[in-house]
Amino acid sequence: MLTDFPHRPPLGALARPDVVPYIAQWSEEHIKQPVVIGRAGGIAYADEVVQDRDGGGVLWSRVGMRPGRGRPEFGKVHGLRQRRTMRRLLCQVCGDPADENDDGVLWLLGEDPDDPDSWPEKLETSHPPLCLPCAATSVRLCPHLSRHYVALRVRDFHLAGVWGALYRAGFPLPVQSEAAGVSFDDPRVRWVRASQLIMRLDAFTVVDLEAEVSRSADTLPRGWP
Repeated sequence: MLTDFPHRPPLGALARPDVVPYIAQWSEEHIKQPVVIGRAGGIAYADEVVQDRDGGGVLWSRVGMRPGRGRPEFGKVHGLRQRRTMRRLLCQVCGDPADENDDGVLWLLGEDPDDPDSWPEKLETSHPPLCLPCAATSVRLCPHLSRHYVALRVRDFHLAGVWGALYRAGFPLPVQSEAAGVSFDDPRVRWVRASQLIMRLDAFTVVDLEAEVSRSADTLPRGWP
């Protein structure tokens, strides 16, 4: 498991998290991306500063920090807030700590609960965990999860890689080729301009979300069936 952090209100949390998820990007948070150049067997920014890379040397897309300004862009994820929720195990919707009990941390995945054979052999996700109230709300309001979802209590997990823009060598500058997920031990990670962390869920138990919420009646969100 990851190291626990003392909880404090996360940067960018809004007063009405039930309306806009904490990790959602707002229209006024877009900033112009710097020029990508080739350097030392990978990519870099022409005007790179130390904050552009994480502790493992991965290059990250630059993001603005203006939550609540402009329009919420529900289909887009704010890279910095997504990284914080993953590393600190915060709820992706409200920014508070994700729900955790003896069986593990609560995650929702958009897999078919009736067809586990269709699930990937290695479960990896760029979606951070959730607290119980926000999980219950998400399966009602999220178009993707409302079709089908599986609730997991994950007891063993680790950060496995990044999702972002993958580049290849070009002249005079590297060329963006595709969006891809790349593991930290893949040499191509030096060619990624990352935008989200990927978590690998190694050991988990499938749970009944409605039963989980019912056992915690004090967290029952309005509108739960």
